Amino acid sequence: MNTTSTTANTKIAIVGAGLGGLACARVLQLHGHTVTVFEQEASADARPQGGTLDMHGDTGQVALRTAGLHETWRALARPEGQQMRAVDPRTTDVLVDEIPAEDDEFKPEIDRGQLRGLLLDSLSPGTVRWGRATDDVTPLPDGTARLRFADGTTEDFDLVIGADGAWSRVRRALTGVRPEYSGVAFVEFGLDDADRRHAALAALTGQGTMVAKTGGNAIFAQRNSNGHIRGYAVFHAPEDWHAGFDFADTDAVRATLLQRYTGWHPELLGFLRDNDGAFTHRPLYVLPVPHAWTSTPGLTLLGDAAHLMPPLGVGANLAMLDGTELATALATSPTVGEAVRTYEARMLPRSIETAKACKEGLVRLLGDGIRTAAA
Repeated sequence: MNTTSTTANTKIAIVGAGLGGLACARVLQLHGHTVTVFEQEASADARPQGGTLDMHGDTGQVALRTAGLHETWRALARPEGQQMRAVDPRTTDVLVDEIPAEDDEFKPEIDRGQLRGLLLDSLSPGTVRWGRATDDVTPLPDGTARLRFADGTTEDFDLVIGADGAWSRVRRALTGVRPEYSGVAFVEFGLDDADRRHAALAALTGQGTMVAKTGGNAIFAQRNSNGHIRGYAVFHAPEDWHAGFDFADTDAVRATLLQRYTGWHPELLGFLRDNDGAFTHRPLYVLPVPHAWTSTPGLTLLGDAAHLMPPLGVGANLAMLDGTELATALATSPTVGEAVRTYEARMLPRSIETAKACKEGLVRLLGDGIRTAAA
């Protein structure tokens, strides 16, 4: 049974092949444990993996060292990507330009897809079961948990780890809490071969992240690898702000955004006017603060499943730290129950404090008027 069995022969399932789940699986395997990762997507390349991530020295890099992957990550990382630039939205005058020192490696950037690939390559073949969507999770009387998959089949495990993100099925079985809309919308855009095809916007972005903001509206632009710039228009809006048009209609989205950003400098508007490809709508959802639970045999959560918060540079770092700390606890504790309690006792207070800080950071970014799920 989960609360009394030793961890040596524990049957462990991780739901979700994101960064946190993969980091957890990697460390479990380093300690000789068998683990299966169930992922609903059909393959590692089923969809784009998003933009760039900064790996912090006190969280993400700690996880990478625990996973034995720090040096491999370092070979791919971009220390120059730590540059942070703020510009005036009406003049493009540079207000802040924080250029990292030559030896500054506190939070180098790496593309999310590169980092995920690094983690996937570190796992034993067959660890990830692609195309295995979880439909339901049920804690059982003996302290184990049952996964029911979308195809109707079931399988029981000593421990099911929910690493399945914002809309976690595992969380539904543990707390029943659902994310709430924050009142802030992100609209993603991209520029390909930026230094050659969009030279002025590339120069404005610099080597890291650029932000311009005023009146509850902001534009972010971030360097990715291979000459790509990924950016976001960020603004207050009701959840159905785009109900009047089809978001697949790129021209309609562009016209709406340009109207919203009326008065901004034409060069900055170039991010919205000259982007390559479609826009992607990413409304910002958050979990309540605090989000916690009574330790329950057979189940636990990590990453966004446990603490979905505004995307201010900490989510991936925390997910990976969660995963490696949980795996270490499972490898070093005498029982599964004790391992989970040890992990949750450390993770939950940390995530609550970080979520509070991210809430405050979002308020500072866009000003007053943000409705969050936090009390």
